Amino acid sequence: MKALVYQGPGRKAWQDKPRPTLDKPTDAVVRLLYTTICGTDLHILKGDVPEVPAGLTLGHEGVGVVEEVGDAVSNVKPGDRVLISCITACGRCPACKRQLYSHCEDGGWILGHLIDGTQAEFVRIPHADNSLYPVPRDADEEALVMLSDILPTGFEIGVLNGCVKPGDTVAIVGAGPIGMATLLTAQFYSPARIIVTDMDPARLEMATRLGATDVVDAREGPAVDAILALTDGKGVDVAIEAVGVPASFDVCQSIVAAGGHIANIGVHGRSVELHIEKLWIQNVTLTTGLVNTNTTPMLLQTLQGGKLQPAELISHRFDLDDIETAYQVFGNAAEEKAMKVLLIAD
Repeated sequence: MKALVYQGPGRKAWQDKPRPTLDKPTDAVVRLLYTTICGTDLHILKGDVPEVPAGLTLGHEGVGVVEEVGDAVSNVKPGDRVLISCITACGRCPACKRQLYSHCEDGGWILGHLIDGTQAEFVRIPHADNSLYPVPRDADEEALVMLSDILPTGFEIGVLNGCVKPGDTVAIVGAGPIGMATLLTAQFYSPARIIVTDMDPARLEMATRLGATDVVDAREGPAVDAILALTDGKGVDVAIEAVGVPASFDVCQSIVAAGGHIANIGVHGRSVELHIEKLWIQNVTLTTGLVNTNTTPMLLQTLQGGKLQPAELISHRFDLDDIETAYQVFGNAAEEKAMKVLLIAD
């Protein structure tokens, strides 16, 4: 089969690789129908995730068809169309029993990180009963790919960790895929205002279309000044960091109001400066996290009920064989006006 193989920082190749086989009775092998590229994949290629070994297939998102299952798998069978969770969960360890699936003792974020991932024609899924979700009848399978990672990440680590509630003023720093997923799901809780800031006017236009009440173009001046002006100097109830660089974290520290929350979603490849000398007296809560995907069943129901429209985040479509071109487009998002690129295998 073909797979996108990481070859060390800055290097990757679409190349032949042995088709995966069942390793344990709890495994399934899935043939990919759709997959995508995540900002985390770009972080890996930059060398920000050093534990990823050379030779690994990248990717942790997708929808596919079950090809074979181990003897211990009972929730899915060959021929089933399934959503692949970015998080692998055994469902039995102490962490899983607390719904901390990202800290599963025999799983967590391992696809495209510690074991071969989904940017391939086939993928092995450990703990298939808890890591695959049957695709609902008549579902938009392209939209479902957004539920592998970015929708639960934005919702759990941004909205829920940030304790967004009705009437809040929320700022989302970064209008990339994770920021947009946060924007979509924050609206479940009817905040009074959602301010989105970025340096890409195309993304800010999309944010307005998807429900932002205010947008701040950081090219036009300091985002902190603009956001404080919008809030009469008070700051925001919830500041959500959705980039993963020190500058965006600094913005969040500077705009959060007394009693507010900073919810960090971004994947940081280097340290940031925490201004605890200013934050301690403000009764500010700071949260970080890796998605657990415990909200995926709810998000599936919300999508099926028509209350969530993640397909709007798909800006480009490519055949899976064109994945290297897709990486170029996604890696130059501003120039290409790219949000999420969908890779189609079937």
